[in-house]
Amino acid sequence: MRNQYNMNQTTLSIATEFIPEPEHEVCYINRLVETMDCPVFYQTGRPREYDIRALMKLVLFSYLRGQNTCRLIERMARENLYARWLTNEQVPSYRTIARFIVSDEAERLIESSFETMHGFLVEHGLIDDCVFIDGTKILANANKYSFVWKKNIIRFDELNRTKAEALIEEIKTSEAAAWAKSLPMDYDQLDLTIAQLEERVAQLDAEVKATKKVSPNPAKQARRKAKSYLHKTEHIRNKRDEYSAAQAVFAGRNSFSKTDHDATFMRVKEDPMMNGQLKPAYNLQIATSRQFVLGYQLFPNPTDTRTLIPFLETLSTRRVLGDYIIADAGYGSESNYRFIADHLPEQTPLIPYGTMLKENSRKWRSDDRKVMNWEYHDKDDYYIDPQGVRFNFQKYVARKDKTGFTRQFHRYLAEAIDENQQPIPAALTKGGRTRYIDVNPEWEFFKAQQRAKLTSTTEGKIYARRKIDVESVFGHLKAYLHFTKFTVRGNIPVKRQMGFMLMAMNLGKVAKRLFALSALNQIKRTKARNLRDFRVLVLF
Repeated sequence: MRNQYNMNQTTLSIATEFIPEPEHEVCYINRLVETMDCPVFYQTGRPREYDIRALMKLVLFSYLRGQNTCRLIERMARENLYARWLTNEQVPSYRTIARFIVSDEAERLIESSFETMHGFLVEHGLIDDCVFIDGTKILANANKYSFVWKKNIIRFDELNRTKAEALIEEIKTSEAAAWAKSLPMDYDQLDLTIAQLEERVAQLDAEVKATKKVSPNPAKQARRKAKSYLHKTEHIRNKRDEYSAAQAVFAGRNSFSKTDHDATFMRVKEDPMMNGQLKPAYNLQIATSRQFVLGYQLFPNPTDTRTLIPFLETLSTRRVLGDYIIADAGYGSESNYRFIADHLPEQTPLIPYGTMLKENSRKWRSDDRKVMNWEYHDKDDYYIDPQGVRFNFQKYVARKDKTGFTRQFHRYLAEAIDENQQPIPAALTKGGRTRYIDVNPEWEFFKAQQRAKLTSTTEGKIYARRKIDVESVFGHLKAYLHFTKFTVRGNIPVKRQMGFMLMAMNLGKVAKRLFALSALNQIKRTKARNLRDFRVLVLF
């Protein structure tokens, strides 16, 4: 009997039961969210139309499928069978989804999900004691040409200050009255100047009304000039307030975007014009173990060196650090080495410094300008350069960088006079000054420590895993899931959206890893059963 396909026929609507495969990603998403502690955040007021657990399941599954915008997530909830199973046939609007992603409840759920995920990974033995740290730039949802540069703001503010002083001096010169001589010359007291100019304009208005029939009216000419001074002063005051607000936004940065004040202009890899143009972005730092993201943090500064210490503090608070901390040479600095040695003594850093590979080259070892190639006498604490000049210890020198970190140096001064009281030409600079060198013993100690660790067999193999552990996560995020730009603005909403994306990646990896393990175990059981049957057959 042939089936009759008729969409216009009246039928009885019966819900079709759908159960996804046990190894599908939605099962792990459902299990994760259901095992989390989801408190009721609103005790009074209008009840929720959609449960926050259903919204979180929908967002995680949509991000795992590369659907990053709220409208695409709404379409996923409407058309995708697995998404409808997660939401129990509910279809929230894109506005509801957008409000949920940037809400405070979403941040609490993300933090709880990372804690639950870490316990699950440890329980099933999917991670080890190695934590790999690296960073990448993610474009912000901001206009490309909305940059504000700190140096320009400082320069414009100085020009505005000079313009204000010249204007006030002009007012005092042209106006011989007593009110003009009492104008404050301070750049920060322009409000008082504007108030006095407004009083002067009001006074001239009264004079103009009293002498309407006088022509030409000198009061009108004076009022015209006073209004011009008032408008110029107000413009200078507005620019001063604008520059002051911009300097408060910088907060240690050199730039920010007008459409997203938390975004900083950085050099990113997504450069279609290949001209090195700076774009508004965030510096994403992640910590991984066997390609599972254990923690993340977003920073406004483009360099990775200054992000390691606050990121390690966050990871230590959440207790996700392992025995080894592995990162690339961009994190190798004295401040980072000292922080790990002082505050994280149980962890072993495997972080090369910037010139580690260059120091092994023949060119570096044959360079006479490098102090490491000089002859050092530990007993009397002096150096001898390749020209035979002796450098004796002179004093201790302390230097403080922009971040407030202090480095201690030993200064060695060259012997400029020989035994016969004759000057040594090699001990003098071209300008006739005595040569000296500054050596940082603590920095040299950390460098030697990292060289010894990274050249050993065991720890060298651990560091070799860095490229396939943390770099592949960024490749999966950008190339496979196509997440190269945020869809929200502001540091807090951006952090919450990134949390959803990284947790979705973790769930997808968990599903594939456990499915592979179960398939491998099934193959082993099948082989063992076949071998047992073969042995029984041979015996009989």
